[in-house]
Order: sequence, then structure tokens, then C-alpha cells
Amino acid sequence: MAEDLRDRALSYHASSPPGKIAVIPTKPCDTQNDLALAYTPGVAEPVRAICADPANAYRYSDKGNLVAVVSDGTAVLGLGNVGPLAAKPVLEGKAVLFKRFADIDVFDLEVQAASPQQFIEVVAALEPTFGGINIEDVAAPACFEIEKALSERLSIPVFHDDQHGTAVIVCAGLLNALEIQGKTLDAVRIVCLGAGAAGLTSMRLLMTLGARPEAITLVDSRGVVHSQRTDLNDYKRPFAHATSARTLREVMSGADVFVGVSAADLVDADMVKSMAPKPIVFALANPVPEILPEVAHEARADLVMATGRSDYPNQINNVLGFPFIFRGALDVRATRINEAMQLGAVRALSALAKLPVPAEVLAAYRLTQLAFGPDYLVPKPLDPRLRTFVPPAVAQAAVATGVAQAPYPDHYPPPPAD
Repeated sequence: MAEDLRDRALSYHASSPPGKIAVIPTKPCDTQNDLALAYTPGVAEPVRAICADPANAYRYSDKGNLVAVVSDGTAVLGLGNVGPLAAKPVLEGKAVLFKRFADIDVFDLEVQAASPQQFIEVVAALEPTFGGINIEDVAAPACFEIEKALSERLSIPVFHDDQHGTAVIVCAGLLNALEIQGKTLDAVRIVCLGAGAAGLTSMRLLMTLGARPEAITLVDSRGVVHSQRTDLNDYKRPFAHATSARTLREVMSGADVFVGVSAADLVDADMVKSMAPKPIVFALANPVPEILPEVAHEARADLVMATGRSDYPNQINNVLGFPFIFRGALDVRATRINEAMQLGAVRALSALAKLPVPAEVLAAYRLTQLAFGPDYLVPKPLDPRLRTFVPPAVAQAAVATGVAQAPYPDHYPPPPAD
């Protein structure tokens, strides 16, 4: 099966033309007059207009609908530090998703950088080209430094999808799972296995939503993150609590929620059995989760579970977030994607999952029925309503927090009343 997938994937990418993306003109270029407008002498007019007012770049060029997907290749999928060149198929794939789901154009940029600072300088120098920057597959902790520096320097939104995109979908799914299980975020005990970009950022966003910091236990490759450890970086240290527990097995006992963003097969059935009544397990390691759903469900009949895989219910998939978050940000020319905009996306995704599922979505997934419940926590990626739910929520939050440079779009549904 794996060999068959390998052959099909390589054939898919190698078929002519190689790769997955191309650049095509959006204006006619068939006559001498077309050429005179597209290039010289006509192109001088938008140049003059942009020189007179830089905001005209959004009127006369694709800047306002163009995102850079950038990586140094240090944390590619589950493959690790494969380098920028090998990251290119992944970034091309990201470009396909941006275009397919939100009609956003993308240039993939694979950067050979000797240090985070060099990466920052390369990307910062490209600001005139793009309406937004999506950082992809950059290892922690450098990713935190890179995103912070670029967000502070640039006047366009900078978004590290492995951090914030994952956090948005995790939070939306977890809020709905808690509702189904009859629990509240401020009253549960959470264990997070994995202290990289996704884990740390997901936990921070959960705290913004109401999770208690003292009720979150972080576990990394060396065990429980506790206050006596001397090897913690600045990003893990805020999660270090005084505790005698040192292993994942110890902290799983009595936990209400497990979030795994780590590696395969690190959780066993006994750990799940030791959790509190009506537990929630988000085992998000890909392609093999921390515990397989069939093993977890056999251990606990009262379980609600999600994975990162499409062949199980409740896939926590970043494609539910980043295209639509950027769509909303670009449509109001936001200068950043702030926490309020991310929370807008969380609430929009949570709300959409509770609505009746259209027939076209059922047909796309060959289902006869689908309704909010243990096997349907977040919307399906092919749900066309994502485009009408998430971008307006993001845009409204951008306007409300003062980071929008353009008004809430007329073609969006009216924003909810305060």
C-alpha cells in the first residue's frame, strides 16, 4: 500500500509539466494594443500612480491577493530538516490549497538561510511584492523568533501556520468536544504532548479562551515540563509548574483532555483508561497518531477523539484555517493577523460545525448523514460555507481591533450586531 502511494505520488508530481503550480496572465495579451498596455509604454502609468501613492499597489497590481509561502526546510511535515529544496513540493502544495479554497495567489519561496536572522532579512526585503507572508515548516524555537521579528517589522500580515493555523483548528474542535462531553474549558485538566510550535501556541490560545494555566501540563521529549528543570527555553518556561510527576503516564491519570502534536504510538490504552470520565483525545501526529482511534475507543467507550488523518472522523486539518484567515485579512488589507482575528476564526469554525450539513458536502464525502456530535467536531474541508463563515469573522475582528486599512467588504454578509 505504501509503495503504491509512493509510485502514484511521484507520478502525479512528475507528469508534464512537473510540479503543481504555474503562473498565468490575468489580462488579455493577444494583440499589439494588449502588449502596449501590459508592458511598455502603458505599464508606466500604474508605476507613476504607485509612486504618487503606495496604496495604489493594491489597485493596480496583484499585491493585495498575493501571499508568499516561505520556508527554510528545517521542519518539513514529519520528515524533519530536509532543507529548503526538498521542501518545495510541500510549499507548492500549500499554494494549491490557498488557490483552491480562497482564490489567493501564492509564490513559494524556499530560502537557504544560515541563521534565523538571515532568513528574517531575506523575507523582510520582499515586503513590496506581497500582501501577506505565510511561514511554513520552520523548526522551533527559531520559528518564534522569526515570526515575531517579521510581524514587528512588516506592515503586512505574517502568519506561521504550523503555530497559529494548528492552534485555531485545535481550539475550535476542542471547544465543540467539550460541549459534547458536558465540560467547560475553565474546569478541565489538559495534557499536551509536544512542545514545539503547534503545541505551545495551541496551549496559549486555549488559555486566552479560558483554560487555566495551572491546569495545563506540557510534556516534551524529556518528560514533564516542570519547575525544577534547567534545560527549558524561554517558550517552554511559562508552562513549568511545581509537580512531582515526571512522565506522560503519570500526568495522563485523571486528565480530561489530551492533545498530542508529537510522534506515533506514544500513548497506550492504559493511559487512556486512566483519564477522567468522558475524556477527549486529540492525537494529531501524522501520518501515525500517538494512539490509533480503534485502540483508544476500545479502551474508553465514553471517548471523543480527533486525529490529523482524513480516513478517521474529526480530522484537525489546517486547511480549515489558513486560506480563509488570509482571505479575511487580505480583504481588509490588515497589517497583521492578531489574536482577535484568530479567535474570530475559532468561533466561526465552531459555529459552522453545529449547522445542518448541505447535501453537496455529504456527496463529496460519500456520506448519507453527518451532524454535530462525537464524530463531527469541525467542518469538512470541502464545505463551501467555510468561505462565507471564516473570512468575514476574521475581517470583522481586524476592523474592530484597528489593524484593517480597508473597510469591511460590501460583498461580505453583514457583521453581527454588538
